[in-house]
Amino acid sequence: MRFLLRRALAALLLVFAVTSGALLLAQLAPGDYATDIGKDPAQIAADRQRLGLDRPILEQYTRWLRRTLILDLGESFHYQRPVTELVRDGAANTAVLATTALIVATLLGIPWGVVTGTRSGAGARILRALSLLLLSVPPLISSLVLLTIAARTGWLPVSGMGGISHLVVPTLSLALPIAALLERLQSQSIAESMRRPSTAAARARGIPEARIIWRHGWRQSLAPVLAIYGVIVGTLFSGSFAVEIVTSWPGLGALMRQALMSRDTYLVAGCAAAGAAFLAAGILAGDIAHAFADPRVTLEDGR
Repeated sequence: MRFLLRRALAALLLVFAVTSGALLLAQLAPGDYATDIGKDPAQIAADRQRLGLDRPILEQYTRWLRRTLILDLGESFHYQRPVTELVRDGAANTAVLATTALIVATLLGIPWGVVTGTRSGAGARILRALSLLLLSVPPLISSLVLLTIAARTGWLPVSGMGGISHLVVPTLSLALPIAALLERLQSQSIAESMRRPSTAAARARGIPEARIIWRHGWRQSLAPVLAIYGVIVGTLFSGSFAVEIVTSWPGLGALMRQALMSRDTYLVAGCAAAGAAFLAAGILAGDIAHAFADPRVTLEDGR
């Protein structure tokens, strides 16, 4: 319980710090929502007073902080709707995309890493080179490449949200680099696992190689993968913003872009809070999974 409480407190502090930082930076930037909509000076002054933008930044931040204690993130200037509702809808769409990408990346990356970590032929070398190539390509570039292919071939929709076919391009843009990262981690871990004395003893008893790999080597190699898996999950959920913008997926990325363009400070803070919450939850889940998967982890020490 001490381990869980310590990790949960760290997650809450992360969300608070990211959200506060996003709000303060948005307020410190030149201009504001009332100024950018291009009205005459008298109307701008009236709008700034109505929206509370004429008050000192510290006072605005303090009032916002008091509201967040009751989970009230304020009202969006641009959409004139509660920020909580807008973020909830965007986060749901982001969760669909990120979860699909995570499943695809796991189904590709883990077996891929087992193959490259237990074999040394030409095929394994080609797979390793492919993973290094995919790992070096950021999701933004891969999404642009996939969009170009989809647009020229007409095989897939190039933007928007609809059926399963609309998920293919953004999902692959996110999943392929993550799959390559999982392949690298799994390959190194299972290669070390296959060199342990317990594996040699299993071979000496005549156990088939496939069973040694999947029943012994793979299970022993999971702990290092799980140690970083939480970070992968968190960054995948919170880092899909660029892909969402390029592919016009209506998630937190598109919502954050609109909030930044219109200087909608409370919506900027709400989107940042959702992204930080995804990251914190992923790290916390990864820590817990690692602790239960590896008996050498000391929960009391948080290691």
